[in-house]
Amino acid sequence: MVRELNHDPVFLGRKAAPATGEDLQTAQDLLDTLQFHRETCVGMAANMIGVCKAIIAVNDGGSCLLMLNPEILKKEGEYETEEGCLSLLGGPRKTKRYRKIKVRYQTTGLQVRLKTFSGWTAQIIQHEVDHCNGVLI
Repeated sequence: MVRELNHDPVFLGRKAAPATGEDLQTAQDLLDTLQFHRETCVGMAANMIGVCKAIIAVNDGGSCLLMLNPEILKKEGEYETEEGCLSLLGGPRKTKRYRKIKVRYQTTGLQVRLKTFSGWTAQIIQHEVDHCNGVLI
């Protein structure tokens, strides 16, 4: 189900609670909402739809990837960039990102995965993991 976007900076600034098997409907709603906004958005975190759980959805080269409890374990190649966010009013903001990251996360089947991402996908994941940690750009 497509959910309404949350723009409350106080709520968005809260650290997300760990996701469990009981949060799979939220994960599906997040994916549906990301696909609905696909023309203007490449990633979302559950707090953007009003649920403070550690779940992100990312457009990974045309297909969507859902991650529960994502954690960045390693970062390489720091650079400065500008990013926008559907949940935040105003234009793009400067931020620091890394060209390559290693992430541990759970699938919707609750299986643990380790995967390395680079480039644009890595940048999107970093933005959404920041959301899970209550960090706004």
